[in-house]
Amino acid sequence: MPRLRVGLAQLDLVVGDLEGNAARILDAYERAEGEACDLVAFPELAITGYPPEDLLLRPAFVAQAQESMEKVAARTGRAAAVFGYPLLERDLYNAAAVCANGKVHGVYRKHNLPNSTVFDEQRYFTASVTDGPLFNVAGTRVAVTICEDAWSPSGPIITQAAGGAELVVNINGSPYYAGRLRERETMLSTRAADASVPVVYVNLVGGQDELVFDGGSLVFDEQGQLMARARQFAEDLLVVDVDVRPAFRKRLLDPRGRWSAPPLPEVRVTDPQLRERAEPPRVEAVLAPVREVYEALVLGTRDYVVKNGFTDVIIGLSGGIDSSLVATIASDALGPDRVLGVLMPSRFSSEGSVSDAEALAANLGIRTLMVPIESAHSAFLEMLAEPFRGTEPGLAEENLQARIRGTVLMSLSNKFGGLVLTTGNKSELATGYSTLYGDMAGGFSVIKDVPKMLVYALARDRNEHAGRDVIPEAVLDKPPSAELRPDQRDSDSLPDYTVLDPILESYVEGDMSVTELEEAGFDAETARRVAMLVDRNEYKRRQAPPGVRVSPKAFGKDRRLPITNRWPG
Repeated sequence: MPRLRVGLAQLDLVVGDLEGNAARILDAYERAEGEACDLVAFPELAITGYPPEDLLLRPAFVAQAQESMEKVAARTGRAAAVFGYPLLERDLYNAAAVCANGKVHGVYRKHNLPNSTVFDEQRYFTASVTDGPLFNVAGTRVAVTICEDAWSPSGPIITQAAGGAELVVNINGSPYYAGRLRERETMLSTRAADASVPVVYVNLVGGQDELVFDGGSLVFDEQGQLMARARQFAEDLLVVDVDVRPAFRKRLLDPRGRWSAPPLPEVRVTDPQLRERAEPPRVEAVLAPVREVYEALVLGTRDYVVKNGFTDVIIGLSGGIDSSLVATIASDALGPDRVLGVLMPSRFSSEGSVSDAEALAANLGIRTLMVPIESAHSAFLEMLAEPFRGTEPGLAEENLQARIRGTVLMSLSNKFGGLVLTTGNKSELATGYSTLYGDMAGGFSVIKDVPKMLVYALARDRNEHAGRDVIPEAVLDKPPSAELRPDQRDSDSLPDYTVLDPILESYVEGDMSVTELEEAGFDAETARRVAMLVDRNEYKRRQAPPGVRVSPKAFGKDRRLPITNRWPG
């Protein structure tokens, strides 16, 4: 039972770019062969990118994906390649091909098809009920699984180990949310120890619409001990020498490792090769929780902009914390030369709204444009004077300013081609504290899944990371305000964010009812009011642009509630 050198090719792929994805797979494969790897593992559905969604309902797309898989297989050499693609037989399967020496040696079909949160795989695929063969790669019996298959304690890894597997390769398209890497490590450690088998876990990296895939590929030994970890939020080729002999001994000594199941069929893929020494495993450090979220936002923003063919972005800079954070993320994601900050003061703008925005822009090195909206605001008020006669100034007049600003930003986008990044956070989006066709107007919502208190934490973390106040301290210290009327504060319309955010987390992410919120200790009147605001503003969120998902339940695919809904909560 020899030592097996495994390459974990953690790639940033593009949904639908069949030719480009195949090229990236082959490039990483060649680098792994240069490292003398025996086996190279790639992410789930690597050929198509993940998730391909309803592209899978188009026969031509599936047929071309099959052709791309075959082209990659034809280019393989001595190292075995394991990569995901959609397999069309009588039904459509989420599959992994095992290839070497120019041909496909076998296929594994995914067992467990997730159909919750952002996953909708049962819409497209049929679940397999067979564990597939074992692939003899350089003298080691290797089993293959796909993503969700590893999460089931009684799933394929246990039965594959019982059937003789000496190593399990698990290929993934596992999206990020805060703390997800730690959850994966706990699960994989348990799975490897329970099955007495080393587990290789390779994950996708990159942004796809609202999803971010964080990489962080992993290797665990038969004891459930972490052997290696790849980088988070970046492409990586992690090369690990896995010795399967300790797993054999563990099975001899541990009754849990003695299986009475019949052996699985075996397919010979490649022959062993002599290797004098093992490479020391690489274990990348795990990012701190707030820094992890920040890197997810940067990667999600960069990939959304670049993969959709934009070069520049446009942001309305108000001098507030939200727009300051979005501008900073955009600058880190794309470079300051590709970010335009637009200052649009009104009669209600404080002096600090302009000076703080200018200070931020100078710190970041981004371009700015000043477009005062007073003349347009006055013209609209004059135009609406007769229809509004006899009414008190209120929300309509306030929102008019936001809609003028939205029009300015979208006009600049139309003229110069930059993508408008909106600046609303999750607390505002949840409660409807945003203006439809105003500050919600844009193409991508960077912090739509970031609660207000986390916005402050991210801003402070960015400053600490830089060793200076990139985001001016004045921005962090000022009371949050939309500045749409004299002396306006967010607290005029909403509970304090230290009170609001925990209620929103429990109601939106925890699916608690109003009664359960009260039983959990939240003020009854405040809880009822917040729940009413969340439910009443579902129609706004349906019209919001996509944005980076960083929580276990974001507004979008995760949370599908009816707009017309009379359940009181």
